[in-house]
Amino acid sequence: MFTSPFRRRSILAAALCLAALLPARSEAQTPAPAPVRFSWDWAPQGYHAIWALAEERGLFRDAGLRVQMDRGYGSGDTISKVATGAYDVGFADVNALVQFNARNPDRRVIAVQMVFDTNPAAVVTLRRSGIRTAADLRGRNLGAPEGESSRVLFPVFARAAGVDASTIRWTSMTANLRETMLATGQVEAITGLQMAAVFSLRAAGVPAQDIVVLPYAAAGVDLYGHGIITSAAFAESHPEVLRGFLRASLGGLRAALADPAAGMAAMKRREPLFDEALELERFAMARDVAILTDGVRQKGFGTMEPDRMARLVAINAEVNQIANPPAPESLYSTAYLPPLADRMP
Repeated sequence: MFTSPFRRRSILAAALCLAALLPARSEAQTPAPAPVRFSWDWAPQGYHAIWALAEERGLFRDAGLRVQMDRGYGSGDTISKVATGAYDVGFADVNALVQFNARNPDRRVIAVQMVFDTNPAAVVTLRRSGIRTAADLRGRNLGAPEGESSRVLFPVFARAAGVDASTIRWTSMTANLRETMLATGQVEAITGLQMAAVFSLRAAGVPAQDIVVLPYAAAGVDLYGHGIITSAAFAESHPEVLRGFLRASLGGLRAALADPAAGMAAMKRREPLFDEALELERFAMARDVAILTDGVRQKGFGTMEPDRMARLVAINAEVNQIANPPAPESLYSTAYLPPLADRMP
């Protein structure tokens, strides 16, 4: 059949127009990634590789998220910024939520996924002090920032270990001077997160064999540690975003546990001054002390049990002298976690 040159040109032009329209239609049907602002608890540490790998391996992208990650300045600061909406999600010590929510019931912040199943708070000292057990702390000079969670929880540790907390003399300092004051002999011991204090001392040149650690958990203080937090308002208004974030975080955690060196390399690409060798050791300590616990092996990553949360509220209310603590069930939610089968180690 004969087709005129004019008709052929018309058909070709129509085809080209259709081809040009198809990609635009496809792109229009693909939703833009949801932005999420995420604050860590502190400066870059080995355990933050969980989220560096989640980003680098496309887990956030696959969840439909575009995540902005920033360093933190302590759990209290992170909680406050999440409460005000400056950040959507944070990583912080869930013990600090008790006092914050008691003081700010209209800006409630909740835990939605536990990461440190065991609280890594500890007394850390040097061998030259002669301190080997909790009993040796009587009458000693301990240092920590005022309001820092491990210092606030010290009376709980002292009671569990059979030590009269009133015999302790305290020296206050900013967090960045804590390990320096121990290393220079201005205090005899400090309180802090085990992996933070130990590796800050190591970075300051203190040999590992000279460091003595008295973990609170070893004395029977059974508390959760750090977890992923968000505001109750954000959880209610963005449930699928939150579910996607927790799913990607779990994938990043599995990736970091499977290949810690890859996690440190991912952090190095984010932070040029990141010390891969030192932080690999820090991550290993966090894994062994707080992340991959017997409880996690039995009950899965991220789990928050009602009885442990109730105990956490009761203990924190006691040590902080909170007359009207928040109800334990108002402090956390497991509704956004992946299914238990997907959370088993």
